[in-house]
Amino acid sequence: VQLVESGGGWVQAGASLRLSCAVPERTFTRYAMGWFRQAPGKEREFVAGISWNGELTDYADSVKGRFTISTEGAENTAYLQMNSLEPEDTAVYFCAAAEFASANLRQYDCWGQGTQVTVSS
Repeated sequence: VQLVESGGGWVQAGASLRLSCAVPERTFTRYAMGWFRQAPGKEREFVAGISWNGELTDYADSVKGRFTISTEGAENTAYLQMNSLEPEDTAVYFCAAAEFASANLRQYDCWGQGTQVTVSS
């Protein structure tokens, strides 16, 4: 199952971006969703996750209070709203689907190709 991210780009520090992840309907209704990111030379890391019913969310400490994960059932889309972006947020962002919400990337079965986010100071 292929997930498709969009919404990345180049912004200045303090700006906002919203990433979108188009999800096949069958996957969307049965799986939790997560966002991860990978900066050059670094390992892929957890950013945010949401349970299949949208009731539970989890965030990495580095993005708490700035990023918000959400899902829209009617559009079969998962979102990551990113506010107050910092240069340290520069990375390729990936969405992923898992049976249960988790911060462990090994728990995720399906991944997108990623979208680049670049934040300049």
